[in-house]
Amino acid sequence: MKNRITQLLGIEYPIIQGGMAWVADNNLAAAVSAAGGFGIIGSATAPADTVRDMVRRVREVTDKPFGINIMLMSPYADEVAHLAAEEHVAAVTTGAGNPGKFISLWKDAGVKVIPVVASVAMAKMLARSGADALVAEGCESGGHIGSITTMALLPQVVDAVDIPVIGAGGIADGRGFAAAMMLGAEAVQIGTRFCASTEANIHENYKDRIIAASDIDSVVTGMSTGHPVRVIRNKMTKEYLKMEQEGVSVEEMERFTAGSLRKAVVDGDVQGGSVMAGQIAGLIKDKKSCRDIILDIMKEADEAVAAYK
Repeated sequence: MKNRITQLLGIEYPIIQGGMAWVADNNLAAAVSAAGGFGIIGSATAPADTVRDMVRRVREVTDKPFGINIMLMSPYADEVAHLAAEEHVAAVTTGAGNPGKFISLWKDAGVKVIPVVASVAMAKMLARSGADALVAEGCESGGHIGSITTMALLPQVVDAVDIPVIGAGGIADGRGFAAAMMLGAEAVQIGTRFCASTEANIHENYKDRIIAASDIDSVVTGMSTGHPVRVIRNKMTKEYLKMEQEGVSVEEMERFTAGSLRKAVVDGDVQGGSVMAGQIAGLIKDKKSCRDIILDIMKEADEAVAAYK
């Protein structure tokens, strides 16, 4: 499949792996890229030396293109931004802020710039600033989210900009892929489905909790703080939502959730930790290799389109 995204990134399939904190390491990024998609290292709050090590580990096992996701609120964002340019990764995706001050740095180094947006206004601004493509991420996604659904946001962003758009949020199979393409996307970004891959270097409890999730197991915490996060409901979310209802201070809630994502991803505590996952978790019923996930999505998309011809 060839379009502007596959040509921009030099990939076989227009499937981008989400840059999930504590999940998207060099192992997952390399597996997705080797399978023909576009793997991404999620730098989260890691220092540059840690990210550089992951970049080099990806290159030890595949010569396929891959990228780095930079959370712009990270205290290490500046140094990781410069690392991306120094290492000449294929692309950078960004979240939690405006990457404008880094765009010329990256473009001068040949790094494609692909910010994640949750509104048309942000999409227009970043397109004017020189972004090469955009990820329009709906609130069905896991982790930090905006307020607009993928089905509503994606076509509006597509209509608002001339650069290619990647659809994200609530996509885990070929039907979701085909739907995003019909809405104008030229690729999809997938996170939760890749969490349940055999190559994801996370605790099996985390994967099993995603697979066991039902359609109503997703919940959003942090609405009262202005930083909503979509996770799978558990003991921790029940207590957190209670604290929000009681008007507990933001500082106290932050202390309560400190380290909770690591607790779930690394330690496997899926009751006391933060199990970030999208609403699509209820559709995921097994663990597969990244290659099988990608090939299945493309096959299902072809079948879905053929059924309506």
